[in-house]
Amino acid sequence: MAISSSLLLGGIATAQKIAFEEYNLDNGLHVILHQDNSAPVVITSVMYHVGSKDENPSKTGFAHFFEHLLFEGTQNIKRGEWFNIVTANGGVNNANTSDDRTYYYEVFPSNNLELALWMESERLMHPIINQIGVDTQKEVIKEEKNSRYDNQPYGRIIEAVKKNLFINHPYRWTTIGSTEHLNSAKLEDFKAFNEKFYVPNNAVLVVAGDFEKKQAKEWIQNYFGPIKKGEKIVREKFIEKPITETIKATHIDPNIQIPMLVTAYRTPSMKTREARALDFISSYLSDGKSSKLYKKIVDEKKKALQIGAVSFNQEDYGMYIVYGLPMTNYASEDLLKEIDEEIVKIQTDLISERDFQKILNQFENQYVNENSNVEGIAENLAKYYLLHGDVNLINNDINIYNSITREEIRDAAKKYLNTNQRLILNYIPTPQKNEN
Repeated sequence: MAISSSLLLGGIATAQKIAFEEYNLDNGLHVILHQDNSAPVVITSVMYHVGSKDENPSKTGFAHFFEHLLFEGTQNIKRGEWFNIVTANGGVNNANTSDDRTYYYEVFPSNNLELALWMESERLMHPIINQIGVDTQKEVIKEEKNSRYDNQPYGRIIEAVKKNLFINHPYRWTTIGSTEHLNSAKLEDFKAFNEKFYVPNNAVLVVAGDFEKKQAKEWIQNYFGPIKKGEKIVREKFIEKPITETIKATHIDPNIQIPMLVTAYRTPSMKTREARALDFISSYLSDGKSSKLYKKIVDEKKKALQIGAVSFNQEDYGMYIVYGLPMTNYASEDLLKEIDEEIVKIQTDLISERDFQKILNQFENQYVNENSNVEGIAENLAKYYLLHGDVNLINNDINIYNSITREEIRDAAKKYLNTNQRLILNYIPTPQKNEN
């Protein structure tokens, strides 16, 4: 049965081969076209190779700030009009930022491709960065930080993990950055950041969906071709020394009542096979209610309300985080003991063929789902070009997962998931004062 299901899913993956064309404009803008005429919709997206890791340590939060700021308006789009133009023409748009990149996209009926290309070229060529826009977005960011992080139960886990797991690398701060840094930043700082990073030679433009290639190429040349190439961006390489002794830290969260166990490991770049092997381990340990940790600690032993493991795959280093909420009468140490037992098993024995096949099927499924619509395809094309340097991974990445062996999974656990290589974060509520 395992063999037949593997062949079936393999067939789906193969049949789903995604065709694309890529080329460069003279100003360095990389263009990727993916034609799919099955629905009258077109996605226009631009991904910039700038994220929170590209920021000055005393000016954090800039990349995320620009995700908002570049909707403020341009020389030819009045302030506040961006969203009105999009909705009036039957479209939707959004943007998001990570530690490594910023992504903007529009989804329009296919007869509005020229409009979408013009708007994205405006964002790149004619952004208006003035005090009123900066002040407005500062308030928006403050509100977002308060509601999503500072006042959200367990909302600062990632911040606390990063701060302790990274010493030199800019991954040590969060994408949303510091309110104090944004408040103290001058208008010139924002203009300089824009001039450095939001340039055609630091971006990829993806057009995916229902369009005519010859016409699209003409419009792309007309709207993006005249944009001036930016200065070459020289990126500093930040190397972290391996963790050789357990890091112990405490974070007090006034918004919680139940302490949380958080343990985190620093892992290699998402470009490596080892990162993919660690994805297998994450899925094996905590993907769904049949996973090892959930079944053992939540279902059978009833020691935890919740348990999970997640792999953060990033361009330079990754993070592998295991967390749990202990039940009454149990402590974080009890959960850690159970988690460590399962990790030692992975380090010692090969996971069963059945479990291995089950995880493989999950990855095949996920791959199919991610590329089942043009929005997903557009983002993946941009990501594989910009962060991996190989667009064809949109077709081949699943083959790499398929080629990972059970031995590689065991070896990755032995290499990266040892007790002396991790952070143990005691994430606790505000301690109660003793009443005399």
